[in-house]
Amino acid sequence: MSNVFEDYKIFAGNSNTKLAEEIAAILGKELGKATVKKFSDGEISVSLWETVRGCDVFIIQSTSDPVNDNLMEILIMIDSMKRASAGRINVVMPYYGYARQDRKAKARDPITAKLVADILQAAGADRVITMDLHAAQIQGYFDIPVDHLVGMPIIAKYFLEKGLEDLCVVSPDHGSVTRARNLAQVLNCPIAIVDKRRPEPNKSEIMNIIGNIEGKNCIILDDMIDTAGTICNAANAIKDMGAKAVYAGATHAVLSGPAIERLDASAIEELVLLNTIQMPEEKVIDKMTFLSVAPLFANAMSLIHKNDSISTLFEV
Repeated sequence: MSNVFEDYKIFAGNSNTKLAEEIAAILGKELGKATVKKFSDGEISVSLWETVRGCDVFIIQSTSDPVNDNLMEILIMIDSMKRASAGRINVVMPYYGYARQDRKAKARDPITAKLVADILQAAGADRVITMDLHAAQIQGYFDIPVDHLVGMPIIAKYFLEKGLEDLCVVSPDHGSVTRARNLAQVLNCPIAIVDKRRPEPNKSEIMNIIGNIEGKNCIILDDMIDTAGTICNAANAIKDMGAKAVYAGATHAVLSGPAIERLDASAIEELVLLNTIQMPEEKVIDKMTFLSVAPLFANAMSLIHKNDSISTLFEV
């Protein structure tokens, strides 16, 4: 199929410039000339210094901490592209913030995952490319195409090359069972499930371990690590119940509050993370290993621009 747009341009907000530069380098492009900064009163200022008229534009921006600033940056960038007559506006959001509020858990709760989807569309986004949404059904909150990339194959490849024996993949809760099963299928090993309860937000208590983890090299897999309470409690419980060693992997390294201290003191020997969120140097500890999602996003962006299928990107 012939291209709808002759050319494409890549722009970036301030949330993850390292990833944006890596993606652009893989595609043989330079990041578009744009200035994204703040006025003295805190309002966000966006200035484009090159034409985007009729172009297929990709804006790379994760809505990580500071979440609201990064969200406003991308909304204003979308608006500036729309008013500059961009041909198509593709939002590349490796980490989609506010995704955990995806339903009404109790009376009078907001559904912010839907609200953010509505705001992005109202601003003028034509397509969203993201990775490992907290709940896959968030794709249905959009009335525009959403390409939902998966980070598990990147983590799976790393552990395959590591060559560990006596493996067992552990789901840190019931909601991550499908993700853990998919990894276990690739690694050809059994799974176990941590039965936990959450008495209040950002707190978890381990109730039981379902499955045999004694004498196993266990890999705990989750979509994100925020305060690290869930994954550290699971790792410590697994180790106490006879696991040989505990490894962990996650797509999004949110790592807020006491996360770093908890991880450093936990039974986790190695923590494998993807770089969907730019990590400050002061938060990086020795047991962390970072893998890049840039090749996957670069491939997806190239295929989308050419109007080719991206289904091959989901093959393990």
